[in-house]
Amino acid sequence: MYAVVKSGGKQYKVQEGETFRVEKLPGDVGGEITFDDVLMVADGENVQVGTPRLDNVAVKGTVVEQGQAKKILVFKYKRRKRYRRKQGHRQQYTAVKVDSITIN
Repeated sequence: MYAVVKSGGKQYKVQEGETFRVEKLPGDVGGEITFDDVLMVADGENVQVGTPRLDNVAVKGTVVEQGQAKKILVFKYKRRKRYRRKQGHRQQYTAVKVDSITIN
C-alpha cells in the first residue's frame, strides 16, 4: 500500500515503514506527525484519487531527524563588469518514518 502526500508545496510517494525527507516541520525527534493532505492511495488493486485530496485518509509517522542538507553554492557573475557574488545555503529538513496509512 502506498500514498501520495503533499507537504511544503511538494508531493511525496510514501509506503509504510519507509523514511522520507520533507521541508522543515515543527516537532521534536520521536514525536508523532500526521499528514492529512493525501492526494492518492493505492493498495494493490484499488486506487483512490482525490479531487484534489482525500478526506478519509491520513498518513501517520514519527519524526526521525531534524537536520540540514548539504551546502549549495549560489554564484552570481556578470562578465566584464567586475560583479561577483558568492553565497551558500543549507536547507533545513525533517526526516519522517511512515508508521501507518489509515483509510476511515
